[in-house]
Amino acid sequence: MGLYSQLELDFDIDIVDDFINHYSIMCENMEPLIINLSKSEYYEDNIKELFRIFHNLKSAGSFLKLDPIVKLASLCEDVTEEARVLKGPASEAFVDWLLLVSDQFNIYRKDVEHDAEYFSLFNPLIIKVPLTLEVS
Repeated sequence: MGLYSQLELDFDIDIVDDFINHYSIMCENMEPLIINLSKSEYYEDNIKELFRIFHNLKSAGSFLKLDPIVKLASLCEDVTEEARVLKGPASEAFVDWLLLVSDQFNIYRKDVEHDAEYFSLFNPLIIKVPLTLEVS
């Protein structure tokens, strides 16, 4: 039984479909937000929006018991919480790290949508959170 099939058994189909729709939208919005973090004029709004996306993914993933999504979103929420107090622009290392994160969320999205039996492997490079989040 795949991930989507299990969600259908455990939850109302409308809840599952709403989650997948919202998750897809958040994944689509991540990359442009991340790329624009390197521009001072967009940094503050974009980092707040990314924090909100990660918080929402964590909450929805928790409700649906999607542990890999919850763990990744929790890490990202913690890092973006720290980054919200900075003035920006984001360092290249931080942008690159967030793009890896975005790719991982998209992989997980495809796993659910394609009813994969298990979530794909986690990219171990994500564990290496950059030390410098903004350009000095």
